[in-house]
Amino acid sequence: MNSDIIDIINKSEKKLEKFFKYTEEIALFNQEKVLNAMQHNKVALRHFTQTTGYGYDDNGRDTLCKIFAEVFEAEDAVVSPMIANGTHALTLALFALLRPNDCFLSITGKPYDTLNDVINGENIGSLKDFKIDFNYQSLGDDNKLDYNQLLKNLNKNKNIKMIYIQRSRGYEWRLPLSINEIEDIVKEIKKINPRLIVMVDNCYGEFVDKKEPTSVGADIVAGSLIKNPGGGIAPTGGYIAGKKELINLVAGRLTAPSEGMEVGSYENGYRNFYQGLFMAPHTVSQAIKGAALFAETFKSLGYEVLPENNCFNDIITSIKLENENNLIKFCQIIQNVSPVDSYVTPYPWDMPGYENQVIMAAGCFVQGSSIELSCDGPLKPPYIAYLQGGLTYEHLKIALKRCLKGLDL
Repeated sequence: MNSDIIDIINKSEKKLEKFFKYTEEIALFNQEKVLNAMQHNKVALRHFTQTTGYGYDDNGRDTLCKIFAEVFEAEDAVVSPMIANGTHALTLALFALLRPNDCFLSITGKPYDTLNDVINGENIGSLKDFKIDFNYQSLGDDNKLDYNQLLKNLNKNKNIKMIYIQRSRGYEWRLPLSINEIEDIVKEIKKINPRLIVMVDNCYGEFVDKKEPTSVGADIVAGSLIKNPGGGIAPTGGYIAGKKELINLVAGRLTAPSEGMEVGSYENGYRNFYQGLFMAPHTVSQAIKGAALFAETFKSLGYEVLPENNCFNDIITSIKLENENNLIKFCQIIQNVSPVDSYVTPYPWDMPGYENQVIMAAGCFVQGSSIELSCDGPLKPPYIAYLQGGLTYEHLKIALKRCLKGLDL
């Protein structure tokens, strides 16, 4: 059986040779972009030094923000270990930019589950509690925006101030948006009303392309440093990048309107954030190559996968595992093949912020890191496993071998 499994994997690898080369070319481009930004901003050992108290004149913090802005081709950026995760970064931006009686419209369906209470929670400090309204419309076939529906929504509610785009798929069976698709959508939105703020949830999408949403017209993007841009090294944190006037509002929300990014110390120092960003293009390419290997192999075995044509616009592979047992077993194998907590057996549970029970496998060096190999999925038909991350292609290849063996495929 082991030889059969190795043969199946080797055949998948052979089919992916051209795609792997393409992925490596993108990594090379992005690596040079990050390197140039670090050199342009004269990164030195002093930028890694810890700070305390108010954090005035914190060169490490300020320079890191400048580098992110340059890499993302944005006017400014907020990068901070005080941002707990991606949900926090998105929440921070939403509260910074929206005011009572404003409305924001998601054009990619409902946002990720963890934003449910942020948007519609009752008496918990949600956007709804502050009289900020929300509406959504779903993408059509092939990730196409229904512009007629968009016009209807804009005409129906003149208080729409922001158009919200989720680049990745959440727990939906759809492809993530490509940079070209985002560019087309932004152009059309700006034709309709150039004053509308276009915000992109960039989680899982950083460095999969040569451009970021802010490179093609998005006003603001947000994401987590324990996903792609942290390179598996950043221990915590998040970022928001975009137009300077918007970033100033975000900075005021992160600390205080009178202080913005003039304050905010970090006693542990910033080396891991700089080094993580430097490693990110390569690490993302490793994750994409591994995701493609999983997708190609499971497709060859008759399973439905996304993407099925090696068109990766984030680091995630979705696999329809057809029944509850397969999904649970798949996640348990991913946990078992992890370098950390490999002896732990995950089970489905009622996770805060999610509508269904969710099973999650994440044996990571950084707790909850999605750029490290992890897998999760809600326990509902058609029992989709969402596999993401992987610091090395070799680790993903080993994980695939054990999954095929453990599932008796």
